[in-house]
Amino acid sequence: MSDLFQDESTGVIKLLQVTDPHLFADANGELLGINTYASFQQVLSEIKSSGFESDFILATGDFVQDGSEEGYHRFVKEIAQLGKKVFWIPGNHDFQPKMEAVFDVYKAIIQPQKHLLLGEQWQVILLDSQLYGVPHGMLAEDELTWLEQRLAMYPDRNTLVVLHHHLLPTRSAWLDQHNLRNPYDFSEVLAKHKKIKGIFYGHIHQEVNGEWQGIPVFSTPSTCIQFKPDCAHFTLDNLQPGWREITLYPDGHLETRVQRIKEKVFLPKDNMNGY
Repeated sequence: MSDLFQDESTGVIKLLQVTDPHLFADANGELLGINTYASFQQVLSEIKSSGFESDFILATGDFVQDGSEEGYHRFVKEIAQLGKKVFWIPGNHDFQPKMEAVFDVYKAIIQPQKHLLLGEQWQVILLDSQLYGVPHGMLAEDELTWLEQRLAMYPDRNTLVVLHHHLLPTRSAWLDQHNLRNPYDFSEVLAKHKKIKGIFYGHIHQEVNGEWQGIPVFSTPSTCIQFKPDCAHFTLDNLQPGWREITLYPDGHLETRVQRIKEKVFLPKDNMNGY
């Protein structure tokens, strides 16, 4: 199957990013005191009532916490209520063979393509930064070559690049050791192209709106637990689960904002040392 998806709509394009649900086989499974299934359901409920009419969904990894097939099934069955095509990448917690086998069952919802041509002016390229068995990330040589080839195919399109692992430091030593380990190789590829409009990732369970190598960079909160920035040791935040809205305009500019749930409150356990 081709890894190219083409949407021929015109005008404004709206995307949703959801990330890091950390679901379990058991619907009652908890991560550091938060029922991740319940928080994911609440995020989806408030997305539906938000008034933001997305065209597509970007799901950026760590779908399950326990490696279970049931967790992947649960993700798809819940996100299907939004009625949009979902494009995805793995996170460090995901087991890709099992994930791909489950997602293949839901072809009408979960899409395998990693290069999206959206409208006449935009493209989204989704990268696999997983280095299986460890929390930090790496873009393999083949992945970087593929990225370079894809950017060369459509040099005039405004481009979003999406991956799981983070680029900008969170100023939290425990978390920043789990970053993307070859950012300079990544930047060398991107530097050859002038229409990179944004890089989006998850992984760090917190909001970031910054700049890296002259490119706008955005991180999106998890749909479950939140990590507090600027902490030397593992620290959870009481900010609520959320998602990101992205609006792409034909003239090449984008607008984006994070939304967090308001109708319920999910609080993690205090004094946790990790997960």
